[in-house]
Amino acid sequence: MGKRILDASAAACGLLFLFPLLAAIALAVRVTSPGPALFAQERLGRGGRTFRMYKFRSMVADADRRGARVTIGGDPRVTPLGRLLRHTKLDELPQLWNVLKGEMSLVGPRPEVPEFAALFPAQYARILDVRPGITHRATLAFRSEESILADAQVPAPRDFYIDRVMPRKLAMYEQCLQDPLLRDVWTILETVSPWKTTRAVTAGELLLDAPLVSNVPPSAAPRRIKPQVSLVRGGVPSVAGELDRELDDIIEAVHNVR
Repeated sequence: MGKRILDASAAACGLLFLFPLLAAIALAVRVTSPGPALFAQERLGRGGRTFRMYKFRSMVADADRRGARVTIGGDPRVTPLGRLLRHTKLDELPQLWNVLKGEMSLVGPRPEVPEFAALFPAQYARILDVRPGITHRATLAFRSEESILADAQVPAPRDFYIDRVMPRKLAMYEQCLQDPLLRDVWTILETVSPWKTTRAVTAGELLLDAPLVSNVPPSAAPRRIKPQVSLVRGGVPSVAGELDRELDDIIEAVHNVR
């Protein structure tokens, strides 16, 4: 109850006091590139219910038809103003409306698109017990995610995101499901402050399978689960991991030979 009161109060005050800034950003987005000021995308919320999460549009209007859902540093679909908005995280401000509606919280696991969440049904069955959030300790740790995916050592950003980034995010989400309210307040302060106590994860650490932070060892990262179950009705099964499945079948056949 205390968390929801904090969420609703802060979201209402934020929308009220930041209205001039929100209006200015919306106007700038419309003027600098064709298309709407807001971008809405279906995400998974508490209990697996889908909702439309809002952001200021930082990419070209037809970005979903020009490339993958994963965005990397230097992505040509991102507009010049969008780069500034994404760097400062100002593009996330419209999510205060999602918080006020009760679809999101200020602090919680970032809401994922159904396509990626369906790859980890066991983990999301637990994570979706709480409202998704605008920020989180994992968000702070992966604040350089676009740079990580654009690293020259990462040949396939989408696969790298699924195999290396998501499991470590999920480990941190699960570890923080029962964080006290005071910890949430500290996370909010750290998010809006230029000084971070949470160390940023690098591409090199993920490639070497090094610990995210001192209290999240690599062994705690959940193993990627094949997309056998969709989390939402009408969800589209992903084909990621097809080669892994074939390899598992071969290994199982070998073990069954006496």
